[in-house]
Amino acid sequence: MIIAITLLYFGFNFLKGIDFFSTSNKYYAIYTNVDKLTESNQIFLNGLAVGRVSDITIEQRKNRVIVELDIDSEIEVTNNSTAILNGELLGGRFIQLNIKSGRKLEAKDTIQAEVAKGLMDFFTENAEPVADNLQTTIKKLNEILDNLALNTKRLDTVFKGLQPTPGILNKTLNSANANIAELSTSFKSVAGNLNSSLDELKPTLVNFQTLSDSLKRMEFNGTLEKAQKSLTQLNQTLARLNSGDNTMSKLITEDTLYNSLNKTLKSIDSLATHFNEYPRHFLAPLGKSRKKIERELKKD
Repeated sequence: MIIAITLLYFGFNFLKGIDFFSTSNKYYAIYTNVDKLTESNQIFLNGLAVGRVSDITIEQRKNRVIVELDIDSEIEVTNNSTAILNGELLGGRFIQLNIKSGRKLEAKDTIQAEVAKGLMDFFTENAEPVADNLQTTIKKLNEILDNLALNTKRLDTVFKGLQPTPGILNKTLNSANANIAELSTSFKSVAGNLNSSLDELKPTLVNFQTLSDSLKRMEFNGTLEKAQKSLTQLNQTLARLNSGDNTMSKLITEDTLYNSLNKTLKSIDSLATHFNEYPRHFLAPLGKSRKKIERELKKD
């Protein structure tokens, strides 16, 4: 019986995760809510079980829960390490150990405690912006519906105003059809009168064409006669210029006038040069005598 009780005790503790043949260190983590965490829940490091929850105590005054962590002594826990309370979809809870570089903790030291965000927390965080966007969309949809209702009322008013339009249009078309019939009759009569008038005008047009042809011929003959007279007078003028018994012919054939004009231009050029160089000979009071001018020129 004693052996059976002993085997039962060790077997029960073994099933709870207690390994009697390995050494471990105890650490503590403090949470405000352990979310149904129980003793013997596993402690995992990178997916490997490295310990278990050995004890859970609550401090009501400080409103906190102290969790004792029994971790394998081969695991070096540092002051920057964290014990993350996590859980599975089916409700099972466990501690996720996250080891970071830092100062090594001694046994019975306190590890930084964190709580992993659950599925509901994730939904809550993501639901808020979705809800805000949904409210904005609903507001815009309401504005669109209000504008649509307003436009519908306006369209109803427009359609009511358009109801008598088909009757007015039918009356207008009937009046237009009657007027068109009268206009077609009048146009036929006018076209008949115009055709008869054109028939009467045909002989007159033929006579007018004959008269215009005769006028064109008469004008062309008169133009030719004037051109011949002009050519005869031009020939006479050229003959007189060639004869040399008049002023124009002498201007053309003799260079006397050219020489005289050339001398005159030279005198004017020398006078202008003298005026530019000695303006006081011309601008002095009452002018200067020739002898004074010659003296000044010699001095210069």
